Amino acid sequence: MAALQALKNGLALALVCLLLTSCGFHLKKASNLPDDLKVITLVGDDEKSALFELVEKELIASKVELNQVGKHPELKIHKDRLERQILSLFDNGQVAEYELAYSVSYTLKRPGQKAINQSFELYRNYQDDPDNALAKAKELDLLLSEIRKQASRRIVRELSQL
Repeated sequence: MAALQALKNGLALALVCLLLTSCGFHLKKASNLPDDLKVITLVGDDEKSALFELVEKELIASKVELNQVGKHPELKIHKDRLERQILSLFDNGQVAEYELAYSVSYTLKRPGQKAINQSFELYRNYQDDPDNALAKAKELDLLLSEIRKQASRRIVRELSQL
């Protein structure tokens, strides 16, 4: 009886693996950058910013060598910007909900080619609660950290397509 159950489990596992591979599902890994972008000079308007550091980590995870000198492609991260727009108010007139718009732009310069300017925005809704200001401030910090991580991943992913 145990052998029959083990056989059923094995067949079920094989069927799941077959279905996953046939639908085109692949585990996500670091982005594969073109060969000419395997060595990059990374610069930025604010090289101490959280976004700059996250992009640097993403590039290293993608097996990119960061070089400061030479005739290599240059990736320049421009200053990121966060804007808040009021979405709703409480009955007493205090802000209940914001929309956060996080703007990022960067420039890729390859030797002998025209510079490519890219920009994008990420949006999130954020509910405010004046009674829990400390907790909401911490939640906002976590939300901004996650948006920056997503932006850094997107930059590296877009580089793989340029």
